[in-house]
Amino acid sequence: MKLARDFYARPVLVVARECIGKLLVHRTAEGETAGRIVEAEAYRGPLDLAAHSARGLRTRRTEVMYGPPGHAYVYLIYGLSWAMNMIAAREGEPHGVLIRALEPVRGLELMARRRGGIAPDARQLTNGPGKLTQAMGITGADYGRDLCGDELFLEEADRPRGGVGRSARINVAYAGEWAAKPWRFYERGNRYVSVRPRD
Repeated sequence: MKLARDFYARPVLVVARECIGKLLVHRTAEGETAGRIVEAEAYRGPLDLAAHSARGLRTRRTEVMYGPPGHAYVYLIYGLSWAMNMIAAREGEPHGVLIRALEPVRGLELMARRRGGIAPDARQLTNGPGKLTQAMGITGADYGRDLCGDELFLEEADRPRGGVGRSARINVAYAGEWAAKPWRFYERGNRYVSVRPRD
């Protein structure tokens, strides 16, 4: 069952934790792919100095963050790979949840082709934000996509999730004390988590 707008219209830390185990689905002309979200990070701009909306920054790139919840914020990482966030909370609050890793569920052969022929059961297929968008066919064309539509959306979990761990976020040392916030959530024991936790 597709998740409704009210799933996203909650505090970003709640959305980041509750999305663990949900299915991210993308339907394209090539076919449908889906994966269980096993790792996500919360970003709470404008106070959060790790967020793209830190200090109230509002540009063409960040504009979707200020809109209603339940839309996709897709951007380039280092000009090379796409990353996908889900906008959370309320309109005017630029909060987002970065999807960091997926466990592939549907369309594995298509994912493998998009990833250059990597084995469909390889951990590296979707164990990072840029890897999962490549595998899922998510690009800048999905910027602002309504996650309550029929192309890119979340579904209820296909099975019970494991325990949820949390830690500091990854690669945000520039954010000072905000880098230590335990706003990264992941499914314990899942081999697709991008950085191996110490628990």
